[in-house]
Amino acid sequence: MRRAGRITAAARRLAGELVVPGATTLEIDSAVRKFIKSQGAVPSFLGYGGFPASACISVNEVVIHGIPDHRVLREGDIVSIDVGACIDGFHGDCAATFPCGKVSDEAMRLIKVTEESFWKGIAMARPGNRISDISHAVQQYVEANGYSVVRDFVGHGVGARLHEPPEVPNYGPAGHGVRLQPGMTLAVEPMVCAGGWQVRVLKDKWTTVTADGSLAAHYENSILITDGDPEILTVAGDL
Repeated sequence: MRRAGRITAAARRLAGELVVPGATTLEIDSAVRKFIKSQGAVPSFLGYGGFPASACISVNEVVIHGIPDHRVLREGDIVSIDVGACIDGFHGDCAATFPCGKVSDEAMRLIKVTEESFWKGIAMARPGNRISDISHAVQQYVEANGYSVVRDFVGHGVGARLHEPPEVPNYGPAGHGVRLQPGMTLAVEPMVCAGGWQVRVLKDKWTTVTADGSLAAHYENSILITDGDPEILTVAGDL
């Protein structure tokens, strides 16, 4: 899991470096795929449920599951990139939203609040707590900052399969759900909208956009529940 996580995190970092005006989302996806394969790993997303790419690349109002294509990124776009890598039978899964060139103060604030909500959530990812303690902390922070959390898609367990039980929502009351135990591995992934939380899936059955057209951001890491503080598995390090 740690090895898969390091590869996945390095792929996310590479993708973020390629978010510049004039790049296409297809070019970024190609680079991610080549990098993951160069590490002896397999892109977790490629072919998963029929998904046609190695990375989900979601621009502006696209929340998640954007399909890479010949779209050219422009100054001011925000670009959410979700990647996964599998090696030795285990998956890593992580995401982040990157600014393309200079973006508006509003867009940058959304990106920062989304990432910070992840850290607020995993502060509750300790043994004895419950799944919804993470969920509640994320929702509280996001809504206190004037944003909303997506309800139709959630985080999840991750390990020998890309998506495993339990689900990890980004909303709800504390004190519910599975009790956290050392050894559990979870993908915690706040998906945050500048406007309302409602989303819709486009005709390609993947691309998920905000219903009101507002900007969205996404931040995710795979974590390990330990005897104390959680360990972030998707951290770029020595490969």
